[in-house]
Amino acid sequence: MIANMITLFRLMLVFVVISLFGYHIYLDILLVALIGLILLLDAVDGYVARKLNQTSAFGALLDIIGDRIVECVFWVYFAVVGLVPFWIPVIVIARGFFTDGLRSAAFAQGKTAFGENSMMTSRWTRALTSSRASRSIYGIAKALAFVYLGGVIAFKNSGIYPELIVGLELAGVILSVIAVAMCVIRGLPVLVDGWKYVKD
Repeated sequence: MIANMITLFRLMLVFVVISLFGYHIYLDILLVALIGLILLLDAVDGYVARKLNQTSAFGALLDIIGDRIVECVFWVYFAVVGLVPFWIPVIVIARGFFTDGLRSAAFAQGKTAFGENSMMTSRWTRALTSSRASRSIYGIAKALAFVYLGGVIAFKNSGIYPELIVGLELAGVILSVIAVAMCVIRGLPVLVDGWKYVKD
């Protein structure tokens, strides 16, 4: 119950953050910190659920939905304000539809995303999709990209050193491409191992 409330709080906070950017430099700085908090709470909700023995199928589903919404809203927002190319949110959203669709097909045939009855049949696919290292690397890449892009917005709105903006924006695109590459790499095993559930 508490973990689900944390997930819902994260979702609410995302929309608050994107609706308030650009009004004042000090508010922008606070919003950048809130982006970090939103991403940190992604790890906290799972920890709380396990610690309080409140894990459930609904909680796991809500966590996945929450992660998808947070990720997609931020990518779309940063594309709309011109900090990342439009193809970045398109790839992330398309990848989400493909992987979640295949997971649904596997689930309908009694498979789970993780654990003993996982749809991931080989060691390398499990390592890329569900290992702690893979999840951590992807989470860090996303966190760096989102916090940095939020920081670029704050910096642009401050009006200081406008000659640095182009370089800062380029660095943001590079961080974003790295995060999206990780997103795609982690989605490939689901496509490889999950496709048979659609064919069958």
